Amino acid sequence: MTAITQPPALAAGTLRFFPLGGLGEVGRNMTVYEQDGKLLIVDCGVLFPEEHQPGVDLVLPDFGPIRDRLDDVVAVVLTHGHEDHIGAVPYLLRLKADIPLLGSQLTLALVEAKLKEHRIRPFTHTVKEGQVEQLGPFETEFVAVNHSIPDALAVAIRTSAGLVLHTGDFKMDQLPLDDRITDLRAFARLGEEGVDAFLVDSTNADVPGFTAPEREIGPVISQVIAKTSGLVVVASFSSHVHRVQQVLDAAHENGRKVAFVGRSMVRNMGIAAELGYLKVPDGVVVSQKEAENMPREQVVFMSTGSQGEPMAVLSRIVNGEHRIEVGEGDTVILASSLIPGNENAVFRVINGLMQLGAKVVHKGSAKVHVSGHASAGELLYCYNILKPRNVVPVHGEYRHLHAAASLAIDTGVPRERAFVGENGTVWDLADGEVTVAGQLEIGFVYVDGSSVGRIDEADLKDRRILAEEGFISIFVAVEPQTGKVIVGPEIHARGFAEDDKVFDDIRPKIVKALAEAGEQGVRDQHQYQQVVRRTVGRWVGTRIRRRPMIVPVVIEA
Repeated sequence: MTAITQPPALAAGTLRFFPLGGLGEVGRNMTVYEQDGKLLIVDCGVLFPEEHQPGVDLVLPDFGPIRDRLDDVVAVVLTHGHEDHIGAVPYLLRLKADIPLLGSQLTLALVEAKLKEHRIRPFTHTVKEGQVEQLGPFETEFVAVNHSIPDALAVAIRTSAGLVLHTGDFKMDQLPLDDRITDLRAFARLGEEGVDAFLVDSTNADVPGFTAPEREIGPVISQVIAKTSGLVVVASFSSHVHRVQQVLDAAHENGRKVAFVGRSMVRNMGIAAELGYLKVPDGVVVSQKEAENMPREQVVFMSTGSQGEPMAVLSRIVNGEHRIEVGEGDTVILASSLIPGNENAVFRVINGLMQLGAKVVHKGSAKVHVSGHASAGELLYCYNILKPRNVVPVHGEYRHLHAAASLAIDTGVPRERAFVGENGTVWDLADGEVTVAGQLEIGFVYVDGSSVGRIDEADLKDRRILAEEGFISIFVAVEPQTGKVIVGPEIHARGFAEDDKVFDDIRPKIVKALAEAGEQGVRDQHQYQQVVRRTVGRWVGTRIRRRPMIVPVVIEA
């Protein structure tokens, strides 16, 4: 972790930019640009929790550095409609609801539906490739890029300090399903103009070669469906319109109906179909209820849960908590990438489905998914086309950021001009050079039920202890002047394999320790509780080799 250093006041004619999320992680992408006292935000996404964050629903960018400056925000530009780029918008607009949102038609439609659930009516402005918008001191030009969701845009930001190109997530599929390729002619034009800073998607920078085209997936999904004698369940991200299109087409080819399952899947595909991004063959889509009453060999369920999320459809099927059941003769297709940190949860779901008798097809066993991100070969092309003066990889773990920086250096970008930063790193652009101006303190902001940011690492540690080590409560009434036990000790434990009788050995030790504390002059209730906690903690650690949460309750009698 870089030492926290407050950046100096921003000099006139200098462009400052800093990420509030998205560096060193895959998710919660958000970058702030500042010039002449105004702020422009690019993306505002969420990160999905890992196993060591029990009870957490979402992780947000840390709005702290801009919380007191929301009146200075001229707009939020959204590059595309995936949750890791738009999911935190409702939480930002809770702080100031009238911040303008700019994005493509599909992106804003997905955001507006999300905001409706939060009862926020946003101010939105639809943009498309080739369009130029002046947002305070920032002139923004939007460039078509290809990704795993339609209507993705890169944004070129011109200011008096220079030109920045921020890609958002992108790849260079030359045969995209929607015939909308990454606009390399626009990239070349910007390169001729002179790109002073290139903020580039690095998620696949450590993958050699080129990302496979989406068109290779459809025939494989169709073959898997054709070979299945029973039910087919396909799990994907709820915003992956291209993948859902391929499932609809494959189901149609095989004489099956498709039912969308999961609230976000139903909502997002409804929006995509209404706007024409999803082409639904006549009569193919039915409701979940209709599908449940049809013969299994005639149905495909298109669901969420490809990342092993505990409340999503697949996990609930595995746990027997969903109306859909799978077994012998059924096939489950995981049509998505594996987000780092979700491996154990996904493998647990795969194992559970196979225990139920289902066949599981995933990216590792068949070509049922390709990435939405540019691999190393594509990034090399971009660097050579743009010839950027400075490169700042974004949107990835540290291994991705380093790989993207190394590729830039290979193409001739000076080593000192290829920057690997972290959330909160502050860069200043002036006279064609990017310099590190400081390091802000950036934390994790958690959505925990209906509360936001109200739990810290200590709370999460308590939850992990409860989940992994168990819980012991001890009730005892003492005579405060002597420490003599009047009632108890009563011991209750949860999360232990042993019978409660195992604690018979510790009860006399508690009585003895309290009496000794009384003899030594202890008269305070809190001190007696600490005596109980230490006594039980030492015994449990030695005897049972565990470190449970210990809650002593001592009352004075």
